[in-house]
Amino acid sequence: MKIKSRNSRIYIFIIANLLFSVIIPFKAFATDSAVILMYHRFGENKYPTTNITVKQFKTHLSELKINNYNVTPIPRIIAAVRNGKPLPPKTIGISIDDAYLSFYKIGAPLLLKNNFPYTIFVATDALDKGAPGYMSWSQLRELVKGGANIGSQTASHLHMPEASMHRNVFELKKSNIRFKKELGKIPSMIAYPYGEFSLEVEKVSRDSGFTVGFGQHSGVIYQHSNFMYLPRFTFNESYGDLKRLRLAIRALPLRIADLTPEDPYLRGPNNPPIFGFSLQRKLMNRISQLACYGSHKDKMRIEILGKTRVEVRGTRAFPPGRTRINCTFPEKGGRWRWLGMQFLVPRSLN
Repeated sequence: MKIKSRNSRIYIFIIANLLFSVIIPFKAFATDSAVILMYHRFGENKYPTTNITVKQFKTHLSELKINNYNVTPIPRIIAAVRNGKPLPPKTIGISIDDAYLSFYKIGAPLLLKNNFPYTIFVATDALDKGAPGYMSWSQLRELVKGGANIGSQTASHLHMPEASMHRNVFELKKSNIRFKKELGKIPSMIAYPYGEFSLEVEKVSRDSGFTVGFGQHSGVIYQHSNFMYLPRFTFNESYGDLKRLRLAIRALPLRIADLTPEDPYLRGPNNPPIFGFSLQRKLMNRISQLACYGSHKDKMRIEILGKTRVEVRGTRAFPPGRTRINCTFPEKGGRWRWLGMQFLVPRSLN
């Protein structure tokens, strides 16, 4: 009887140690952040600013596959990060904007071959009109049946911050009606056309039922991100080499608080804006390693206020249209913490 009891204790001890060896490494290497990749056209060399070559895209997929990246449906990523639940290491999401026909013919089959999930953001007017170079509703339904997630890009793919709120409400309602009729459901995610965003656009999007929004600024999603204006790393022919992909998929969040200006739509004298945020104290000890860059080759000046406050100032006003600022911070192993923001200056004063 004693021998049986002793053997039972040994058995329990072995099982406990096995569980410990499995659970602890997962907790040690789990992550609370994720990177989202963004593509438009595939193999359409006439449009280099929105196109990725087939060779480049195959190289990207090979990199993700060979190095065991955890390519996960974006809704699942959002749910985990938003609720503070751990994700496996190397978690990546893949998004496609505009529903171009080249994605149906080239991109989707390659993703399917690698068993990689993805989300397509769709502006419905192009499909309704049968516009050349775009998918049809039947092709989109085929992809949805195969597991694709769908998000909105309004009806006409308009410049939302520069449109009236009445127009934006109309566009979102119109596209939602079309999604419901053609696909049987209304998306909960929106990718703002051209990545253009404002607080008014956020409000009308929320009021229209959207719970997640994406821009086109670089960065990493984590729990304290603005889930109505999430970052994505955009890839095209000029910015699609393997070195940049590796930089993006290994990026870490630059965790900040008190971001200013709150509204990236610059409609007043606040141009150039004072781009400011508060950093963690442990990063402030290495603040000299922080670097910020503007998309129009404007030299960014970094100023430190108090113990944790950082302000990034440009030397000249941003031109009409879009301007991006990227701030990076080096970490061990050649990785970078990343914070991006896209600003918009009105193109007209209508």
